[in-house]
Amino acid sequence: MEPRKTRVVIAGGGTAGWLAAAVLARQLGPLLDIVLVESEDIGTIGVGESTIPTVRAFHALLGLDEREFMSTTGATFKLGISFENWAHDGDRYIHSFGDVGKSTWMGDFQHFWLEARRRGLAGELGDYCFEHQAALDDRFATGPNGKLNYAYHLDAGRYAHFLRARAEAGGLKRVEGRIAKVDLDAESGHIEALVLADGQRIEGDLFLDCTGFRALLIGEALGVGFEDWGDWLPTNRALAVQTVSTGPAVPYTRAIAHDAGWRWRIPLQHRVGNGLVYASDFLSDDEARARLLESIEGERLIEPGLIRFRTGRRMKAWQGNCIALSLAGGFVEPLESTSIHLIMTGLTRLMQAFPFDGVSPAVVARYNEQSRGEIERIRDFIILHYHLNDRPEPFWRRQREMAIPDSLAERLGLFVESAQAYQGPEDLFRVSSWLQVLFGQGLTPARYHQLARLIPDDQLRQALTDLKTNIDRAVSRLPTHQAFIQDYCPEKTEAA
Repeated sequence: MEPRKTRVVIAGGGTAGWLAAAVLARQLGPLLDIVLVESEDIGTIGVGESTIPTVRAFHALLGLDEREFMSTTGATFKLGISFENWAHDGDRYIHSFGDVGKSTWMGDFQHFWLEARRRGLAGELGDYCFEHQAALDDRFATGPNGKLNYAYHLDAGRYAHFLRARAEAGGLKRVEGRIAKVDLDAESGHIEALVLADGQRIEGDLFLDCTGFRALLIGEALGVGFEDWGDWLPTNRALAVQTVSTGPAVPYTRAIAHDAGWRWRIPLQHRVGNGLVYASDFLSDDEARARLLESIEGERLIEPGLIRFRTGRRMKAWQGNCIALSLAGGFVEPLESTSIHLIMTGLTRLMQAFPFDGVSPAVVARYNEQSRGEIERIRDFIILHYHLNDRPEPFWRRQREMAIPDSLAERLGLFVESAQAYQGPEDLFRVSSWLQVLFGQGLTPARYHQLARLIPDDQLRQALTDLKTNIDRAVSRLPTHQAFIQDYCPEKTEAA
């Protein structure tokens, strides 16, 4: 007799629910009986229209064809984020997805660059990064010989619909309905079933909570607490609006600081996503709406939608037989486009330690520890952008003067004292990411490795010149981002 299939119940649709459904069906489908429960009456939060390069590896697990995915969803390519006015009004830097310069076993590139800058031999840090320069020049290409590290801008609604179609084609069962009650086992405290408003009872062995900020399973039913990070990240609202494109799509997200937060501009093929993130203690909803509408370009396609959020994390991502994904498990605001990544890593860890034979406390503890470490390191990276600033407004002054997490303070101390940056085992962001933001926000190390002092002027100058020349030559050979999209993955008209 064949072993009984493990019953997986996914509570909620949207990007999180349908990513879970699609990847579990593809990778473990014959071993599972998967049901997704969602209500058409409950809207999804469609702010997340920007991703990071890890999305491509997860798409490979899904077996997605890049051109089909991009054409269907109207996606564009992303080489990084342009941060404007963050350190002070008028400044700009790009946090790109590329490696900066070339490093040695003894010292990373920044040590050589700092010594070259001291001697007047070096250009800007971004001069030595392929992705940075391609973004600045609005150029892009991919393919068998493509060397650019990239992600996507995507339409969250179309993306969820695209994933749903694939999952349902693979036999996934979707149940329409609103969750009215969560039945728990009196002895174990585990979830037995979801009871819908129409009386249906959906039983399962493992439940994935994709119910957004409501966290109906992990929070309301199982009582897992929430650790609030509002003291470090006080932005708690976002207004989002879509507009008609007014020009070619650039291969980067724009994040533009204002006196109480920042606003985004994300170019898709069929429209532009715009939004304003702010702290309600420093800006009213009416003022925020007026400011957003003043800043947009092109005809408005929808009325601005208000999203209230709280930064922080569930104390446990996995409790009993329930795993929280996406907003149900935590949120660190959309600044570095990490929300979809956290869904994907949560699902990857689940597949690697899937509880076919029942829940193991040791596995759950390890899963929770990894999840906690990952989201806390992301939190620190986001705080970094706010903390290092010279802006005069009360909001920014508060961020500059506040006490920061010890883990971030230790990193900043290491960088200031020795110009060292690192990527730890739970860190999403690489050394080059830390360097681009640290230098971009205006932090200058007091000391750095003296290895570069051994290199004569002419040799150091030539090495940097050759590196920049090779990058400039490679960028000049790329088509424009808009031209490449039109040739490679033009939007399907029936998806409009």
